[in-house]
Amino acid sequence: MSTARRDPFPALADQPLLRVNELVKHFPVKGGLFGRTSGSVRAVDGVSFELAKGETLGLVGESGCGKSTTGRCILRLIEPTSGEVWFEGRNVVGLGREAMRALCRDMQIIFQDPYASLDPRMTVGAIVGEALVIHNLTKTETQYRERIVELLETVGLHADHLRRYPHEFSGGQRQRIGIARALAVSPKLIVCDEPVSALDVSIQAQVINLLEDLQQKFDLTYLFIAHDLSVVEHISDRVAVMYLGRIVEIAPARELYTTPRHPYTEALLSAVPIPEPGLKRTRIRLVGDVPNPINPPSGCHFHPRCPKVMERCKTESPAFRQVSGGHWAACHLNDSAGLT
Repeated sequence: MSTARRDPFPALADQPLLRVNELVKHFPVKGGLFGRTSGSVRAVDGVSFELAKGETLGLVGESGCGKSTTGRCILRLIEPTSGEVWFEGRNVVGLGREAMRALCRDMQIIFQDPYASLDPRMTVGAIVGEALVIHNLTKTETQYRERIVELLETVGLHADHLRRYPHEFSGGQRQRIGIARALAVSPKLIVCDEPVSALDVSIQAQVINLLEDLQQKFDLTYLFIAHDLSVVEHISDRVAVMYLGRIVEIAPARELYTTPRHPYTEALLSAVPIPEPGLKRTRIRLVGDVPNPINPPSGCHFHPRCPKVMERCKTESPAFRQVSGGHWAACHLNDSAGLT
């Protein structure tokens, strides 16, 4: 993202629920005999976006592009290097421990791996009810148990499951447990960190449908992280595409899928199957691998792999500019004739 222009997105509402401005996370690289810092991994490199109440923003990109790190920095599970994260008008970055603990009731996460994110030594009831104890949300043992049963039934599980352990459940059921845990404190924002990538395709649709139903029922707002555009197509109101720590395109979902304005988005879309017999997209195969985030390319970070590269792409970083309505992209091709 160009550093020449900050805060590029117009407000989605008078006060969006979440506003991320120039978020940066660099991880130091240490080496040598004395463990000196020899560089830094630019995991997130100036990310900005807004999220309205009740909206779902899909955040998509290849593995290692910084999607999950962005989500975890928003929740302060990882401390950002710089930037701002405004939630309901409060800057999350810099909040003290107690203030952040209270804010955790409004901001939750569903983790990617339902096998690793649940403590195998705890019963399902203890896992789902842990937040109820931490935030003192129930007064009696009866209220505590009734709330856990309510949460389990809300995500499609049964009351008698609360006495069982995670290893007794399938992957899809474990992810439902993780969703119930996130819902326990009645949050406003949930970061869904690739919540279906570890599941079978047949189960993915069930979990996505469940998340959509819960959003309608509880007026939830989602940041839905995925590496596959086909996964976020139907659940997202808008989609943001990340590459090497930066958002390169963001647009309403339908517009992004029909009229992409960045070559990287075009390449990702070319891999999405069309659900109609006989119809196929022309596959765009990118050359090479994702560049090293320790030493990213000059100019446009995507230029070494771009099938439409121009000379200026190699030296000049493209501005992140509005190409139409709520559609923004960082590509020099939008300066003139636009993408074909």
